[in-house]
Amino acid sequence: MAKYLLETNYTLEGIRGVKAKGGSARVAAATELVEGLGGKVESFYFAFGGSDVFAIVDLPDNVSAAAAALTVSAGGGATTKTISLITPEEMDAAAKMQATYRPPGS
Repeated sequence: MAKYLLETNYTLEGIRGVKAKGGSARVAAATELVEGLGGKVESFYFAFGGSDVFAIVDLPDNVSAAAAALTVSAGGGATTKTISLITPEEMDAAAKMQATYRPPGS
C-alpha cells in the first residue's frame, strides 16, 4: 500500500457540518471513504492555521488516492491536497538509482 498525507480545508458548508455534528463524525466519514477504497486511516488531526485537517492514510495506489480526492471535493464541504509519502528506505533506493539529467541552460 502507498501512504498519503491528505491536507484538507473546509468550505463554509463543511465548517457548518463540523459545528453541527462534531469532529468525530468527520473522522468516521473519512474512515468510511478510505476503507471503502481498500485503505486504512493511520491518523487524523484537526488543525488551525493554514489547513483544517491533516490525515495520513494508506491506499492501494494513486488511482485510489485520486478517487478519494475527487469524492471529497465533489461533496462540496471540503477541498483536499494529496501528498504522496515515501519511507526512508524508499528514499535510500531512489538515491542509489542512476539517472541522466541536464539542468536548464546546460
